[in-house]
Amino acid sequence: MNPMTHSGSKPTSSTTSAFWSDALASVVVFLVALPLCMGISIASGAPASAGLLSGIVGGIIVGTLAGCPLQVSGPAAGLSVIVFEIVSRHGLPTLGVICALAGVLQLAAGILRIGQWFRAVPPPVIHGMLAGIGILIFAGQFHVMVDDKPLASGLANLMGIPSAVAKGILALDGSSHNLAAMTGLTTLAVLVLWGALAPQSLRFVPAPLVAVASGTLGAWILELPIAYVAVPDSLTAGIRLPDAELLDKLWQPAVWGAALAIAIIASAETLLTSVAVDAMQQRAPRTGYDRELLAQGAGNLVSGLIGGLPITGVIVRSKANVDAGATSRRSAVLHGFWILAVVAAFPGLLGKIPVASLAAILVFTGYKLVNPEHIRAMAAHGRSELAIYLLTVGAIVCTDLLKGVLFGLALGAVKLLYIFSHVGIHVDESRAPSEIHIHVEGFATFLVLPVLALDLERVPPGATVHVHTQQVDYVDHACLDLLRTWQVQHQSTGGHVHVNWERLRELFHNGGRWRLEGARWMVAQEQPSPLEARAEAVAK
Repeated sequence: MNPMTHSGSKPTSSTTSAFWSDALASVVVFLVALPLCMGISIASGAPASAGLLSGIVGGIIVGTLAGCPLQVSGPAAGLSVIVFEIVSRHGLPTLGVICALAGVLQLAAGILRIGQWFRAVPPPVIHGMLAGIGILIFAGQFHVMVDDKPLASGLANLMGIPSAVAKGILALDGSSHNLAAMTGLTTLAVLVLWGALAPQSLRFVPAPLVAVASGTLGAWILELPIAYVAVPDSLTAGIRLPDAELLDKLWQPAVWGAALAIAIIASAETLLTSVAVDAMQQRAPRTGYDRELLAQGAGNLVSGLIGGLPITGVIVRSKANVDAGATSRRSAVLHGFWILAVVAAFPGLLGKIPVASLAAILVFTGYKLVNPEHIRAMAAHGRSELAIYLLTVGAIVCTDLLKGVLFGLALGAVKLLYIFSHVGIHVDESRAPSEIHIHVEGFATFLVLPVLALDLERVPPGATVHVHTQQVDYVDHACLDLLRTWQVQHQSTGGHVHVNWERLRELFHNGGRWRLEGARWMVAQEQPSPLEARAEAVAK
């Protein structure tokens, strides 16, 4: 055999294998995405066609441009709450303008290379946001699952769950509410039990698909008089292009505010999902965050212009993609084509799906977002972290998603201000007569000058003082001047002061303990510090 021919056949075989892996993974993702696209759309107060259009755009356009190759994008349950509020306040046509404008803002953010900044959200705010979204989705979709309409606010939906249970589950009167509730509960039961009871050979079939199919089959056989998904006869019938009247809304501050909220929350959710996808897989390159923002911006611009929903990277579909063995962006792109093909070929079949079944999928999704493990994790990191988490959740449920997240960020800023304004000072006079040890730790800034000055003034004249600064993280000019002045004054009384001035000056000039230690490591190793090496890799 010719060695050149043999060696040249390996890439071809490897490429073919990768293509089939991506093709099979795309089918799995498509089966997961199809019911979610419709369910999220209905939860957002929009027709099912809007969610399907967004799924197609998220797959084909965002998938082609994505900076995270294995991430799958589409309409997200986390945005359904804020989208529902926008539709209720501004109307469905205006949603397209807001979505397109949010895409433009994301494109600008990607061009300005600020993708990394969207990751600078404190963990308790992130987990609080997810839990708050989960509670709002669960409470709102619980009413939809019994063929009722969601109430005016998240708190009202939560408080109204007992009446929904009484109307749909306990009544047993054969009303549409009762029949829809039975359909939803059947869907939930299949969804929960499929992974445990399904034959091993069939477990590759996504549980949401099996659950929705079961609810649909039961409703079709029994001809139940409940609400079904409204799907247009053709995909083009669901497209809504903006007109001149809608474009005039671009001058309204409320429209810009809604677009900014969508852009911020969608970008944060997308980039956090990208981090999770990177942690799940080793097959594809790491995420390019600015490129991912550009891809999401392009997707939202197109989705908004054709009347779709806002798009984000979504963790459920992305995890299904990774678990199914995807190797490249082909899988995400192909899943968009599968949605397009099914919607174009079988719109009537999709119209047989009960709304209660799709709502049940989202009820379960909301339940999973409220993860008790996050509460334990926050508590393990301190009471302040747990307090920020719980207060963020409460603010989201009692107000809305954007206000709750902003409130959580404000709490994080207050905590950060406290940390920077707090210094630990311990005075030890027990070692020897006339010998005092002062231990300083934390951030020695002008904010703590009164406390530090008071402790120094209490030192008796003539004492020998050792000022320990090994645990000082940062020192500013004001504190350095205070310490120098006090040293001169104390030595004039016959006392002695021992301070590691070299380290304090290095801390001041290098900007803090971490940068100082990184600089020393760099000199010792004759190569960039780990932080600088990572920054350089991200820049490339």
